[in-house]
Amino acid sequence: MRVAVDAHAIGRHLTGNEVYIRSLLNAFAAQDHDCEFVAYVSADDACEFIPARIPTRRVSANPFLRLGWDLAMKIRQDRPDLLHVQYTAPIGCSVPVVVSVHDVSFLEHPEYFTRDRAWQLQWTVRRTIRRAAKVLTGSEFSRTSILKVYGDLDEDKVVVVPNAAAPEFRPISREAASASVRARFSLAAPFLLSVGDLQPRKNQIGLIRAFARLVRAYPQLRHDLVLAGKETWFADRVREAARESGVADRIRFFGFVSDRDLLQLYNACETFVFPSFYEGFGLPVLEAMACGRSVVCSNTSSLPEVVDGAAILFDPYAVDEIVRAIADLLLDAELRARMERLGLQRAAHFSWQKTAARTLGVFHDVAGLAHAARHQPVGSPTIAHR
Repeated sequence: MRVAVDAHAIGRHLTGNEVYIRSLLNAFAAQDHDCEFVAYVSADDACEFIPARIPTRRVSANPFLRLGWDLAMKIRQDRPDLLHVQYTAPIGCSVPVVVSVHDVSFLEHPEYFTRDRAWQLQWTVRRTIRRAAKVLTGSEFSRTSILKVYGDLDEDKVVVVPNAAAPEFRPISREAASASVRARFSLAAPFLLSVGDLQPRKNQIGLIRAFARLVRAYPQLRHDLVLAGKETWFADRVREAARESGVADRIRFFGFVSDRDLLQLYNACETFVFPSFYEGFGLPVLEAMACGRSVVCSNTSSLPEVVDGAAILFDPYAVDEIVRAIADLLLDAELRARMERLGLQRAAHFSWQKTAARTLGVFHDVAGLAHAARHQPVGSPTIAHR
């Protein structure tokens, strides 16, 4: 079986989408030697992140060229058995498509996007899902949401394949991590960490307000708040909230950080806070748990399913609840240690090897059905794609 993968996200700081496809390709290469893969990339340095046994081909970084021309041409030249994409397939694709749709926030909460971006996703993802042989998603929450918003889909078409923290995220020496953070970011104070693009659904503004109340209510806490995540169209609003908080000198914006720096930040932080309104999976909570950190996070969307009792939950719309949850962990060392143990145990339930094996199983099913349909005798009953 030959599988083509749209890996244009690699090397382009596309955060969750980049982590997903990069981790999946590495896991494919490590465990399956019966399949051939070809990865279509757009960034100059993408090959640095892709295993040597997976050849790469260049496609345009411009989405209109990539989806309207480049990918379709490469598919016709390479003749794979199927194409794997995230969210959007190329126009005129000549082979079966498997699409990963991590969430449908663009339909359920379009206010989290610019108007043009929400409209584009609504149109292109709908077209792709209708065209796809299978739809992969990371949680039962997202599967239910996909089936609800695209109401006439066959339920068997949408398959849950959970994500995982990359093996690089692991416990390391707290002292060494703290020293690295001091040297790299000039941060000596104990700190709370939150990771995510500066965008509405990540709820950094709510977290900033909660942090300001925390500092006023518990003056003995000397922690800073670190926000690590790429700047977006919404970043000015988040920075304005920090300036107006009264504790701006204790709020640090680190922007997009590499996995190497993120490993140090996870291990050095006192507690990881994830106040997102909506997540299809919520990979940062698993990464923090895999590094042995206690987690407080929202009780919405997929997050209760992913953490499964290994985190302190709060209502992200209730600032006082966020304050109480953070304070409970910071002020109770025994509770914090217990949540660290539970988090490590929970993160160990997930692995990219499992994710890759389940994904390959879907690929084999799709390719097998396509092969059977091509070799079906004339006049015999049609084989339906489930």
